[in-house]
Amino acid sequence: MNGDRPALHVAVIGGGIIGACTALELAGRGHRVTLVEPGTPGGPQSASYGNGAFLSPASVIPMSFPGIWRKVPGFLLDRDGPLSIAPRALPRLAPWLLRFLLAGATQDRFRRTAGAIHALIHDAPARHLALAARIGRPDLVSQDGLLYAFPDRAAFAAEAMSWDLRRELGLHWEEVEGEALRALEPGLSPRYRFGVLLGAGAQCHDPGAYVAAIVAQAGTLGARRLAAEATGFALSGGRLAAVETTAGPLACDRAVIAAGIRSAALARRLGETVPLESERGYHVEIEAPSLRLARPVMPSDGKMANTMVAGRFRASGQVELSSTAAPPNWHRAEVLLRHLARTYPGLEIPAAGIRRWQGHRPSTPDGLPVIAAARRVEGVVHAFGHGHIGLNAAPATAEMAADLAEGRPPRIDPAPYRAARFRPWRPVSLAPPEAADDRR
Repeated sequence: MNGDRPALHVAVIGGGIIGACTALELAGRGHRVTLVEPGTPGGPQSASYGNGAFLSPASVIPMSFPGIWRKVPGFLLDRDGPLSIAPRALPRLAPWLLRFLLAGATQDRFRRTAGAIHALIHDAPARHLALAARIGRPDLVSQDGLLYAFPDRAAFAAEAMSWDLRRELGLHWEEVEGEALRALEPGLSPRYRFGVLLGAGAQCHDPGAYVAAIVAQAGTLGARRLAAEATGFALSGGRLAAVETTAGPLACDRAVIAAGIRSAALARRLGETVPLESERGYHVEIEAPSLRLARPVMPSDGKMANTMVAGRFRASGQVELSSTAAPPNWHRAEVLLRHLARTYPGLEIPAAGIRRWQGHRPSTPDGLPVIAAARRVEGVVHAFGHGHIGLNAAPATAEMAADLAEGRPPRIDPAPYRAARFRPWRPVSLAPPEAADDRR
């Protein structure tokens, strides 16, 4: 019970970091929670498993920015760049790409989006430190700062638009050069001569284990897991009556859609059209590495998150716009390994013992998640589309989603995250998601 509000039965659809945090938040408020997730929570099927593990208040810069349209030809041609677009997927991606380009077409739009991201993640390190303590795993989150490394001050100045905006949003950092940079991270190549140390930054030491531990803690509060896939919804008089699953219908009072890349297909069952695409991401991990980092590092040229995860050296990054049905393009993993070899000369890249992973960041074209009550069906809340900020934004999103499920206004203004910013709703269809939905 929450004050005079009755306890609800809430189905949380999705067992990644957003669903896990939402399940814990709702269970902590006294609600009956069923987590609908076919895979093991924290398993490699979820985007959060492969996360770069940065908990950074600086991650406010949207991918779409003024002038990015000039770079699109390069994205199509450069196989080794941090962002690539599969030419064969271009016709299908064209509507999403047009929205993406328009989202950052002006300084005003760019800055508004950054401000909305900031609202979700400005206190992410503190939230995660508290969450890790709450679940009895303080070892999974630490705050030793984050290092952004540049070849020189000129390379940093080339990103002035982003760093100036971060400063306006209240971020503080220390600039380090030369030997001071070497002292912070001795393994960096000498070609990096300038750095930014974000003291407020933190890291997660094992995102998969973290998600699993959050779900386990929700279980101690009464949440249960249904190992099934949600396929649609049963309605009664315009209200949610049940979540349809591969294990049969799950009667419930509320449902939260936090199913990652599959969320848009479920939202369409409710007449909601959200342009969601997969920013296919990759990581590589070196087991028993010859070099360890004192803190996470982001090299400016590689645009990859370098972190120690469960004793392994992980490099995460790459954005590949393609189909979710396409097989992994392991060339992207090789690009990460080449960047590692250039960034850390003392790091041995073994012929064997390297883990490779590919997953799907669920991304909207404007870079903001959808956190909102469904518009035509009472009882359903959307909490998906976080792209690169899922781990960072999970605790704040969970709080908002729980508030919306209870029918109370969230502390964070929900207006920027409404689904209505996209297409108008369509008539409700209760048919199960088509096979084609799984490719989007």
